[in-house]
Amino acid sequence: MIEDYIRKRENLVSVFVLIDSRHEPQKIDIEFINQLGEWKIHFAIVFTKADKNKPGRTVRHIEQFSQVLKNTWAQLPIIFVTSAISKQGREELLQYIGTTAGIA
Repeated sequence: MIEDYIRKRENLVSVFVLIDSRHEPQKIDIEFINQLGEWKIHFAIVFTKADKNKPGRTVRHIEQFSQVLKNTWAQLPIIFVTSAISKQGREELLQYIGTTAGIA
């Protein structure tokens, strides 16, 4: 069902892949991202819950994730680091949405 929605939705501009920044790279997330690449779907990665970690741990998990992706990606997708509580990354993400949707 998800594949049909993503691949057949004509007005879909971009997909946001939400990743919990508290965790090391998960196989299912990597597989999904690689599948989006094979389908040639535009997407961005949004690391969530940055406020729930020590800053060093969040950075380390993002670096680990990036290293895993570099095994199959020549250029990494755009990455956002966000927190709903502290509003970290909110403005950058909203600006990206506006630009991508052609409204900014």
